[in-house]
Amino acid sequence: MGAVLGSTGLSPGAFAQAPGTKPVILVVGDSLSAEYGLKRGEGWVPLLEKRLADQKIAATVVNASISGDTTSGGRARLASLLKQHKPTHVVLELGGNDALRGLPIQNTEDNLTQMTKAAQAAGARVLIVGMQVPPNYGGDYLQRFEAIFQKVATATKAAVVPFLLHGVADGPDAANLFQPDRIHPVAAAQPRMLDNVWPELKKLLGR
Repeated sequence: MGAVLGSTGLSPGAFAQAPGTKPVILVVGDSLSAEYGLKRGEGWVPLLEKRLADQKIAATVVNASISGDTTSGGRARLASLLKQHKPTHVVLELGGNDALRGLPIQNTEDNLTQMTKAAQAAGARVLIVGMQVPPNYGGDYLQRFEAIFQKVATATKAAVVPFLLHGVADGPDAANLFQPDRIHPVAAAQPRMLDNVWPELKKLLGR
């Protein structure tokens, strides 16, 4: 990661998108973005492609999400993704599996921080997508984990979505919006997930 994270002397966002450049949005996530348990085209990332087309925003979406991925896994493969796709925007949707595996919160924070800095150093604007864990993890862990995403975003001047599953996991119809595993949202929940991401992403796209 060292080569990607090399000091540029520029602040995050200093790599302004050249006029006329077609945006490339790289989504690096886990099963919540990889259409786990869904038919192809039903997930929030494919729905994002449709929304961009509907709004006449000429952008390419690259979904590099892998079910089961952690922030460590994402960090390990990010450099090659940045080199291959040269994204103008990077959406980081990772962290949920770190919590499910009981990994140290500091490790998750460090990984997200380094991924954000690497993407920014490569010229991309970054959107960090937050996650929450169930109450049975304990109040202290819940609060510390939830705070990671805003903390990293503030430190790196990245954009942030507080909770990808807002209105899904914490809504009145939550029981009907998840697959039998109670972890992965059904197709009917995907538009709401996109609606949670869209406002911040649209800002980054300069529209």
